[in-house]
Amino acid sequence: MNSTAIRDGGSDGTKEFFEEVVQISRVNKVVKGGRRMSFRVFVVVGDQNGKIGLGLGKSKEVPLGIQTALAQAKKSMFAIKGVDRTVNHEVQARFGGATVVIRPAKPGTGIIAGGSVRVVLQALGVNDVVAKCHGSNNPMNAAKATVMALECLCDYDEECAFRGVKFFVSDVQKKTRTAVKQTELEVKTNEQ
Repeated sequence: MNSTAIRDGGSDGTKEFFEEVVQISRVNKVVKGGRRMSFRVFVVVGDQNGKIGLGLGKSKEVPLGIQTALAQAKKSMFAIKGVDRTVNHEVQARFGGATVVIRPAKPGTGIIAGGSVRVVLQALGVNDVVAKCHGSNNPMNAAKATVMALECLCDYDEECAFRGVKFFVSDVQKKTRTAVKQTELEVKTNEQ
């Protein structure tokens, strides 16, 4: 796995994203005169606050492929609900040959995951989680399976409304939920 962390943004007021190159592959196209080499680059982009995007770029040169992949990833960014310090509940998803299981963890555990699953969770902004990828070790399939699993997460308030029942919530969860709502309100008031 070829990975390099890249930061975007700075003093000009642009947003700062967590960007990481997950895989760089050399691919060949067989033509009449021989083989044409090009590079395929797979990138994960996130704001570490619940938004994430995946991008795939192809070019004859690696830097151009990275730029293409980053542009595609930023364009395809979307929000994941039910993600805070950790995930709300255990989720599992399968994409291609890769099956990913993501479990919540206690504070201080960190991200216990490998390969592209770890990169996706870091870009999303999750701090404490345990994840395992079974089956294929293809980074693209593992990353897409991770995103599919995260899309299956349920938000606490939506689940209560759906079931018509209030669940037991610990004091720590209440404090973090209210803190997140307060910061969201502050951000909205600052934007206006």
